[in-house]
Amino acid sequence: MADYLVIVESPAKAKTIERYLGKKYKVRASLGHLRDLPRSQMGVDTENNYEPKYITIRGKGPILQELKKDAKKAKKIFLAADPDREGEAIAWHLAHQLGVDTNSDCRVVFNEITKDAIKESFKNPRPIDMDLVDAQQARRILDRLVGYNISPILWKKVKKGLSAGRVQSVALRLIIDRENEIKNFIPEEYWSITGLFDKDKKEFEAAFYGDAKKKVKLTNKEQVDSILDSLKGDSFTIANVVKKERKRNPALPFTTSSLQQEAARKLNFRAKKTMMLAQQLYEGINLGKEGSVGLITYMRTDSTRISDTAKDEVKAFIQETYGSDYVSRSTPAKKGPGNAQDAHEAVRPTSTLRTPNELKAVLSRDQLRLYKLIWERFVASQMAPAVLDTVSVDLVNGDVRFRANGSQVKFHGFMKVYVEGEDDQVEEKDRILPPLVEGEHIKFSKIDPKQHFTQPPPRYSEARLVKTLEELGIGRPSTYAPTLDTIQKRGYVTLDAKRFVPTELGEIVHQAVNEYFHDIINIEFTAQMEKGLDNVEEGNVKWVQVIDDFYRDFEKHVQVADAEMEKIEIKDEPAGEDCEKCSSPMVYKLGRYGKFMACSNFPDCRNTKTIMKPIGVTCPSCKDGQVVERKGKTKRVFYGCDRYPECEYVSWDKPIARPCPKCESTLVEKRLKKGVQIQCTACDYKEDAQE
Repeated sequence: MADYLVIVESPAKAKTIERYLGKKYKVRASLGHLRDLPRSQMGVDTENNYEPKYITIRGKGPILQELKKDAKKAKKIFLAADPDREGEAIAWHLAHQLGVDTNSDCRVVFNEITKDAIKESFKNPRPIDMDLVDAQQARRILDRLVGYNISPILWKKVKKGLSAGRVQSVALRLIIDRENEIKNFIPEEYWSITGLFDKDKKEFEAAFYGDAKKKVKLTNKEQVDSILDSLKGDSFTIANVVKKERKRNPALPFTTSSLQQEAARKLNFRAKKTMMLAQQLYEGINLGKEGSVGLITYMRTDSTRISDTAKDEVKAFIQETYGSDYVSRSTPAKKGPGNAQDAHEAVRPTSTLRTPNELKAVLSRDQLRLYKLIWERFVASQMAPAVLDTVSVDLVNGDVRFRANGSQVKFHGFMKVYVEGEDDQVEEKDRILPPLVEGEHIKFSKIDPKQHFTQPPPRYSEARLVKTLEELGIGRPSTYAPTLDTIQKRGYVTLDAKRFVPTELGEIVHQAVNEYFHDIINIEFTAQMEKGLDNVEEGNVKWVQVIDDFYRDFEKHVQVADAEMEKIEIKDEPAGEDCEKCSSPMVYKLGRYGKFMACSNFPDCRNTKTIMKPIGVTCPSCKDGQVVERKGKTKRVFYGCDRYPECEYVSWDKPIARPCPKCESTLVEKRLKKGVQIQCTACDYKEDAQE
């Protein structure tokens, strides 16, 4: 019979740990929290120091009973939930339910599920950290007070099923603010002049820079024509050659948020999917003879620290695989928010020696892709910087100055393994210039002036929104994925070309929350609240004080909103056309994904139609209709003529109102990996849209 009972959160983790610990240990899973606030009521006594009312979660009773039976037979109980606030709270709840003294050495934590890490952690058990527990309780109670006070008002005044919360309301605000920026954006004209030059039969490009004294911005055609007219012949003089050596440092190992961002950029994974796969890699994968092994460290962290053991192993691997020149000679600076928990490590492989190639047979396609990303990022973080040779050359003709920039990788360093992705940009490529000497003369073969228009800021992608929330100090590693999931499930936003677009319902909710609960969506206020909650975790302030400071003012806003917020009636609007199935009038309705057309004879007639959104462009095919935005069965946006089926014009690319300056044909916005490019549908004209 086992002498010790160990309680973890997941069954997969339980099997792996039990095998490491041996027969004296019985490892059981709690399947997450067993106690929580009740769903049917507030569950917080605001008149009695915000005392929470915890109950056993519905459906968890049998699990609790089994754990109690096992606990009675055990000489000692170890609580080994995850090494974060949430895990500490789970351990605390279990201690209360099983009669374990929270001041005894009952808590075991580990950042990776490997044999050595597990055995070492059981040599150093500790009491439950009540500062961590209080920090989790404070967040849970604060979120309950906000959600269970605002949501009923939204249900009563707007529509049932709505919700508001600290982090989700700020995320929604950011998306709506960006949409308003886009709507109010006024494009500005600007021009570029590119010259194609030739030196010893090697062509290179140089762009107009300015006059002899300063850089000049080109804003209209008259300015461009004046510059071209001022050129004296086709010969330029090399006026200045500046050569430099530039070092590029590797990115630090992953934190939770940087992992979500990079997986979105490089693997096209949603944040929710990234965390699900990371959980699987952390809890353990069956490797055959080795059994089940955790392949990565704990995936909810905001620290970039790595252990000395892991550092020594990866540096030995780099030296053996790539050579001593590729090993980093310096210690990368740790980076993270002020609240980073340095007891945690960065997200990294538990062993660098388990290369992605060796794990192909045991991992699913998506597991392998994520593991490869984590492995490469970690290995690259401990490699030498890349060295690039750069050269800047000024070419002068009278008062006109062109500039050519070149760069070439001299030493790949970490780039041999991995290069960090960037939002809306392509990776750097070599731009090699021929040898150029000051004073020599170079002729151009072509001068190409181009007109451009500035573009509005891009909508938020998941990666960009997570990065923005982190930079603003809103939310924490464990909150980003569920927050993005919630605002989509509530119908506040939709995804268009992997970018967030607010729905009409989202804008209605935002307006209501903004008017009566401005602090909830105030970025500085919310970030300050996060700092207050972090102070609880650090033991600098009592959680009751933080909650009370917030709730005293918040309660007054709730009372005002309940009394004064006018009921928003989302009425069906006449659509001005009849149903083609039953001839009843069609109406506009507001659904989860925005407005749509439906038959007023519902439920007898269930005919629905999507609303066509004109984009202000005449159909380039029939010249009579207007181009409208439509959505296919997969919700992908495309563009077609509103006279369909008489006119069958259709395009995945968005047409724009101005014609091609070269041939007068239709221009479209082409979405590429690097962003948006404007292209002509008839000739080779292209221009980069500046985002």
